[in-house]
Amino acid sequence: MPSFSRSKKMNSSVFISCSLDQFSVSYTRKMALTNLILTIVGVTACVMVLRSDVKHSATIFRRNIKHVRNWLEEESSAAAKEMEKAKPKEIPKNDSLKDGKE
Repeated sequence: MPSFSRSKKMNSSVFISCSLDQFSVSYTRKMALTNLILTIVGVTACVMVLRSDVKHSATIFRRNIKHVRNWLEEESSAAAKEMEKAKPKEIPKNDSLKDGKE
């Protein structure tokens, strides 16, 4: 009878060892699949966030360019008006230059 109980223990330990091997392979595959899925989800989330951030930044940049363009147009028109208002400086006439004398 002791031999029967030993063989039963031996058989159960072999069964347990086989099932543990299968479990570890199955567990490893499941973990690999889970890691792959989490990586894909993480990368996708980063791409979406960066994409929306780039779109937002581009919108702000375009708006700033419009403001700068308007400022430049206002300043150039103001400068043109100032030039029209300003009197030209008189250049002193030098009679010696007309005669060819220095």
